[in-house]
Amino acid sequence: MSVIHRYISGSFSKYFGLVLLMVVAIYLSIDFFGKIDNFMASTLKAIEIFLYFVYKIPLIISQITPVGVLIAVLIVFGLMNRQNEIIALKSSGISPFYLLRPVVALGIIITLGLFVFSEIVVPVGISRANRIEEKEKESPDRQVVARSGIWIRHKTGLAHIKYFHPGDQVLHGISIYILDDDFNLVRRIDAKRGEYVDGKWILHESMVQSLNGPGDAMRIEYEETVAAPLDLVPSDFQRVIRESEEMNFRELWNYIQRVESEGYDATEYRVDFHGKIAFPFVCLIMALMGSAIALRGKTRDGMAVSFAYGILTAALYWSVYSFSLSLGYGGVLPPWLAAWTADILFGLAAGLMLLNLE
Repeated sequence: MSVIHRYISGSFSKYFGLVLLMVVAIYLSIDFFGKIDNFMASTLKAIEIFLYFVYKIPLIISQITPVGVLIAVLIVFGLMNRQNEIIALKSSGISPFYLLRPVVALGIIITLGLFVFSEIVVPVGISRANRIEEKEKESPDRQVVARSGIWIRHKTGLAHIKYFHPGDQVLHGISIYILDDDFNLVRRIDAKRGEYVDGKWILHESMVQSLNGPGDAMRIEYEETVAAPLDLVPSDFQRVIRESEEMNFRELWNYIQRVESEGYDATEYRVDFHGKIAFPFVCLIMALMGSAIALRGKTRDGMAVSFAYGILTAALYWSVYSFSLSLGYGGVLPPWLAAWTADILFGLAAGLMLLNLE
C-alpha cells in the first residue's frame, strides 16, 4: 500500500469512528429523553432501562453507518482539497481514480461487515430491546400466552390469531373464546378474516358457537360478517408479532415460507428480506458518492458546499429508499425491486459523477 493510500485509509478510519461515536451518542440522548418518562412510570428496574438503550446501539449503528461513511469521505477529501493537496497530487500526474482505491476497498469491507453485523448482532439486540419495551407496556388484560400464532387475553376471554398482517392491519385465522366468571366456555367465534373498522373488529366468513348452560346443546350459526367482542386495538397485535429486524436471514426466510404455505400474504416480509440484502451496499455507494462530491471542489470554501451536497444526498437517498419500500409493501413494485431501487439509482448517479471527475 502506497503512502497516499495509507494516509487516506488512516484518516478515513479516524473520522468514521468519530462520526459513529458522535451520532450514536446524539441518537441515544434523544431516545432517552423521549422515553424516560414512560420508563420511570413503569415497573421496570433501572438496570432494565439501561440495558434497553444498550440493546438499541447495534440497530443505531447499522442505520447510521452509511451516513458515517459519507461524512468521513467528505471530511477526508474535503480537508485534502482545502489544503490544496488534491491539486498538488493532480499536478503530479496522479489520477483521481487512484485516490479512490482505498475508499472503494474500505467501502467494500464496511459493506460486508455491516452485512454480517446485521445478520448476527442486530437481531439479538433489537429482540431484547423489544422484550423490555413490551414489558413496560404490558397490561394484565393484554397478556400474551404464546408466540406460535398469537394467543392474547382480552377482557372476556382468549383469542388466537394465526396471522396478523401489519401493513393493512388485518387478522387471519381467528378464534375467539368467550368465558364466564367461572372460566367456562360459553361462546366461540371462528372467522377467516377480521378488519378494524370504526373502532371495532368486523369478522368475515364467521362461525359462531353458543352455549347457554352446561346442559344445553351447542347452537351453531354462520354469519357473513359479525362484530367481534374484542376490546383490542391493532397496536395490541402489532407489539406481539415478531418484527423483521428481530430475525436473521434464515429465520425471516423460513417465516415467509410458513406464512405463505398457510395461504397468507407475506409481501411486507419479502420486501424486508430483500432490504436486508440491499441496504448494506449503500455503504459502498455513499463512499463513491462522497468521493465524487468532495473531489469536484476547487476552492477553499468547497468543503462547506460539499457537506451541504452530502447531507442533501443522504436525505434524498432515505426518501427514495423509504418511498420504494412503501411501494413494495403496497404491491406496486416487486419486493426485490422495491428494496434495490434506491441502490440502483444512486449507484448509477455515483458512477456518472465519477466519470466526470477528470
